[in-house]
Amino acid sequence: MTTSDQTPIGSGFGAKSSASEVMAGIDLSGKTAIVTGGYSGIGLETTKALVAAGADVTVPVRNKEKADKNLSEAGLNVKTISMDLGDLVSVQNFASEFAGSHDKLHLLINNAGIMACPETRVGSGWEAQFATNHIGHFLLTVELAPYLKNANGARVVCLSSLAHKRSPIRFEDVHFTKGEYEKWEAYGQSKTANALFARALNKRGANDGVKAFSVHPGGIFTPLQRHLEQEEMIAMGWLDENGEMPEAVKAIFKTPDQGCSTTLWCATSAKLEARGGEYCEDCDISELVTDDAARFTGVMPWACDDEAAEKLWTVTEAMIAEA
Repeated sequence: MTTSDQTPIGSGFGAKSSASEVMAGIDLSGKTAIVTGGYSGIGLETTKALVAAGADVTVPVRNKEKADKNLSEAGLNVKTISMDLGDLVSVQNFASEFAGSHDKLHLLINNAGIMACPETRVGSGWEAQFATNHIGHFLLTVELAPYLKNANGARVVCLSSLAHKRSPIRFEDVHFTKGEYEKWEAYGQSKTANALFARALNKRGANDGVKAFSVHPGGIFTPLQRHLEQEEMIAMGWLDENGEMPEAVKAIFKTPDQGCSTTLWCATSAKLEARGGEYCEDCDISELVTDDAARFTGVMPWACDDEAAEKLWTVTEAMIAEA
């Protein structure tokens, strides 16, 4: 296990830093970027910030009508290509089409995801949250690896979550085929997978100038909550009995603009040139925690475990090969 690298470095930014603050003075002209889920929520804010900095951004879209509407309303003229992370052929087709017009990829933002959905099966009977949040992004990144290498200094940012604290990787039953399905445990496992994938990817990309980081964007109300009933959010304390956000929650939660700032920091900060593989939050590297005392911050050891990261890589490759 390697956890000693989970030490904050003092970025100069904080939990409520905005995208414009993080991106001030950064010029991405001539750089190419892909943002999965880049047409809604914090993904859309990420796309806006990268475009404003001069990047050539491509957005994979599962719902073209929604994507076109949201991107148009945001005043963005970016290339979109069809892709469904739950369909591996679709992921491969996206990578092939992107390669037809690009020879380099400087920034890959693995932002899209689903959260706490009812039990759903995709692909080879895979649990949908693990498949969408992890397997689809794993394959996308592997397919795009030659273009990341060609960039001579690429970064990959994988959107994890505080919810990783809910579960390590359930290697004995990843897809909930033996035991009862629990949506939050499934989501937590998928977010641990995102953090471990960044570690293993960073190790593999070291000789090719490819760095990877995982990110907890913070508590944000976005379309990610679409599977949650209001009663459940009240029970969790996110809303009061009137359906309003309590002041204490407002103090913790971020706007979508603030929510994308850690992603942007990981993608562009010069302070991370000598780093890689870390789990980050609030525009800095997160501290390691070993219990639930720090409920809303920090990263658990199981999301920084290099042995687990390597095992997950091998297991994921096997799942894809058998699909």
